[in-house]
Amino acid sequence: MRRRIPHVYFRRRSVKASVAGAPVSFGVFELTPEGSEVVASDDLVDVLTETGYTGIDLGPVGYLGRGVELRRRLQRSGLDLAGGWIQLPFTDDAAFEASLPQLDETLRIFSEASELGPSRLPLPTLADDGSPARRSHPGSGAEADPLDEERWSRLITNVERAVGRVRAAGFEPTFHHHAGTYIESPHEIDRFLAAVDIGLTLDTGHLLIGGGDPVDAIERWGSRINHLHLKDVDVAELRRVLAAGGGMREVWSSQSFVAFGRGDIDLAAVMTAMDAHGYDGWVVVEQDVLNSPDAAIAAFRAERGDDQKVNREALRDWV
Repeated sequence: MRRRIPHVYFRRRSVKASVAGAPVSFGVFELTPEGSEVVASDDLVDVLTETGYTGIDLGPVGYLGRGVELRRRLQRSGLDLAGGWIQLPFTDDAAFEASLPQLDETLRIFSEASELGPSRLPLPTLADDGSPARRSHPGSGAEADPLDEERWSRLITNVERAVGRVRAAGFEPTFHHHAGTYIESPHEIDRFLAAVDIGLTLDTGHLLIGGGDPVDAIERWGSRINHLHLKDVDVAELRRVLAAGGGMREVWSSQSFVAFGRGDIDLAAVMTAMDAHGYDGWVVVEQDVLNSPDAAIAAFRAERGDDQKVNREALRDWV
């Protein structure tokens, strides 16, 4: 029997959706190669502010600072904290237990940022850690590493524990389906949403890798979507990488995620569908890129900044 999910977390408000940028669009995330020079946090914040974004994703813990430093950076820019990535090993009880301090630390950072009294609270964005086999075979991970009933039950139990921890800290969580994890395909997302009381982060790029269609997904899960990660995708490049046996690192390095209008996602159809559902949460623009260790950072920053201007302008009719 399909479990009935309470409708608390997707209750619609009269507030319009807001648009946020993300450090991952500038090559700053957990997989940035060690030793790589990265775009300075103040530079990144300035680009987003000047371009008309009203929020920012947290990025790697500590990148935007903590405590007073984080609050001052947000106050100076006028940006709200939209959310932040928290990847946890839900199918491994011992590893999950060991990861709880990481979850608590990130929630403390959200709490410190929220002392500013933002117009909306950030959404802690939970995601599964997947496995090496899944990450090496995005889009077909279920064949490489099927999830048996025991690990499925463990995943659900541990997600529910994490959800409880987030809500106890005063935040509403969201769950990010993600290529290379155990919640990747539309079927896996369906099964997950039927089992857990949590809203969904819809990621247009990762959904496409997992075999889904963004507009169909909005019709299917629209009432559960409480966070949107918006990407455009060069499908031909993505298929080339996957056909060559590339994993997620190769996808991020290939620049398969492109500025809006340069890929194959029907942005107007996606945003029109979200608007039809009365969506009023964060639209987080993510143009994931994994820069090389020898990237010339000034040129890289300028290129990334130009793309974020294109992305912001493409959304003017909606946010």
